Amino acid sequence: MPAEPAKTGPTDTCLPSGDRAGHSQPLCPVATSHPRPIRTTERTEMSNPLPTLLAATALAIAGGILATPVPADGTAHATRMAAADPAAHGDADGHGGGHHGAARGTHALADGLCHGFGPQAPRDISMTRGSNGRIFNMAPPASELNLCNIHTHTNAEHSGPGFSISAGTGEHGGFRCNETASLTEQELKDPAAGQGAFHGAKPGDTIEVHWVYSSCDVAPGKGLGSCMSETCQNPQLRVEAQVFLLVNDHNALDFKDFIYRGTQVNGLHQPRALPQGTGTPVLYAGSTTGPKYTEATCSPLQVTWSVRPSCAKLDINSLYEWAAVGNVFQEDHSHGVRPLVTAEELLSPIR
Repeated sequence: MPAEPAKTGPTDTCLPSGDRAGHSQPLCPVATSHPRPIRTTERTEMSNPLPTLLAATALAIAGGILATPVPADGTAHATRMAAADPAAHGDADGHGGGHHGAARGTHALADGLCHGFGPQAPRDISMTRGSNGRIFNMAPPASELNLCNIHTHTNAEHSGPGFSISAGTGEHGGFRCNETASLTEQELKDPAAGQGAFHGAKPGDTIEVHWVYSSCDVAPGKGLGSCMSETCQNPQLRVEAQVFLLVNDHNALDFKDFIYRGTQVNGLHQPRALPQGTGTPVLYAGSTTGPKYTEATCSPLQVTWSVRPSCAKLDINSLYEWAAVGNVFQEDHSHGVRPLVTAEELLSPIR
């Protein structure tokens, strides 16, 4: 097999198993019967193609599907990221589900926790403790990466100072903004009478919006598959997160101020803006989320999280308008949540 072309993503290399001592680099993924974390570094060239082929095949099987890569616009076939992370943000049609069988992504022992995985998300950002020993390089700031996806979850996946009211457990659990009970009758009136173009959310609901960024040279598109390309298979990922309280009020924040409309800054795809005035974001090392991941079924992907600690009111009319005119992400509904990760063995320390 000829040498692979140069990759456009991160340049860090990984170390084979057993070579970790004294080095800061992450361990290379190993194809075994138990899924290992996918490292956020580019693959190095290998002179022998057989181990590479076997490892890639085993990884795809562990993820649940063998798929063809997606182009940068995310409009065609699936990607290896989708194969490695089929449960993130729901199944192929985007309306929940995700895993086709409980065993995928699982290496749980008697304590009910998955083992051998890196730090997980979501978490209570007010709690700084964590003892997961897996270390990976934190992604650069959002301004140095390409925006590749925007999506929402109904109820906050994270818990934080401004969104600490429990909404229950399961896919439709999560957390609500602290001001939920103080909304007025006018703020709670649905201007679309239940027929809004954006589904799965209504006035009075809390949503958590994720702006996903990639180190790959990609354009924004549908799902996490848009965050990689044929020449950049293991990107560094960063998620900027903001929790909103949906209200019927044109004086509240306008979602269209934060969307993507072809904006590029220094050649990088960016949203029009990111929310400001909701506190200093909490940075931590975690994973992708999604309703089918739990503390027993973990995500293998590594993500740098930046979560703002306060809730902000968002005009639901602007969310309806975003969906009505269409968007490159093909988002027209809000997704379910992953249960809060509380086991310190699955959390990174927040410094």
